[in-house]
Amino acid sequence: MTTTATLPVSAAQAARQTGLQPRHAVTFRRTVASEWIKLRSLRSAVWSFALIVLVSWGLTLLVSSASEADGSYLTAAEQVEYVFQAATFGVFFGQLVAAVLGVLVISGEYSTGMIRSTLTAVPTRTSVLVAKALVVGVTTFIVALIANFGAFLIAAPLLADQGMHADLFRDSVAAPLTIAALYLSVVAIFALGLGAIVRSSAGGIAAALGAILLLPIAVAMMPFDWTRDIASFLLMNAGMESFGLLVFGMPSGMESWQLILVTCAWAAVTLLVGVVLLKHRDG
Repeated sequence: MTTTATLPVSAAQAARQTGLQPRHAVTFRRTVASEWIKLRSLRSAVWSFALIVLVSWGLTLLVSSASEADGSYLTAAEQVEYVFQAATFGVFFGQLVAAVLGVLVISGEYSTGMIRSTLTAVPTRTSVLVAKALVVGVTTFIVALIANFGAFLIAAPLLADQGMHADLFRDSVAAPLTIAALYLSVVAIFALGLGAIVRSSAGGIAAALGAILLLPIAVAMMPFDWTRDIASFLLMNAGMESFGLLVFGMPSGMESWQLILVTCAWAAVTLLVGVVLLKHRDG
């Protein structure tokens, strides 16, 4: 009497033996498509995007309506700057919403256990996080564009009644508004990386808001000369200055493209660490 040993077979071998071949291979394009489906079906994402727009338009309307400035005492450049600041006032608060959104996109999968299904369907861990970053970044950028340009269209006619005039294209305002939208998308990707590192909604949100908001305040309060040198390289300081706004400290002296690179470096670092941990800790 003989015994036949049964050797373990892979999923692909089992599919061939049973004649059940997978209809579609896992590709990066399909991974992106699946992440887009998950994002648009996430209720918190829909509310976050709506909040970015509503906060931007609402604050612009409030600031422009309550303004008592007299444009006749301002130069043409100062008038454009005043209108631009009113239009981008909501970016300061919009960055906080974008950060929360970035964390929830991935931390929600850990809290529900859905991350196991995601990593089973897409074994390449790098593709999962990069696809999430691409979807969140592009979507946030588009929503922020709508928010920023819409805010300018609200501020311009209201402030024109007070003698402050600004043209969207003639006064070179479109480019800074686009950079401001890019900054919000980078913040969302930065927070996504933190969410992948921490794997907790509360911890990720606390870390993201601390890095964006509390760290510049803490550095600005330090009575040391060297803190002024590093302040310009903080995420919010560099991001805000890249499109012409100063929050804490003095101007860095860097060009806009250099400040954009600094903000992107923050997102790249957290995303890279998130990929490494996703491959080794969750593999």
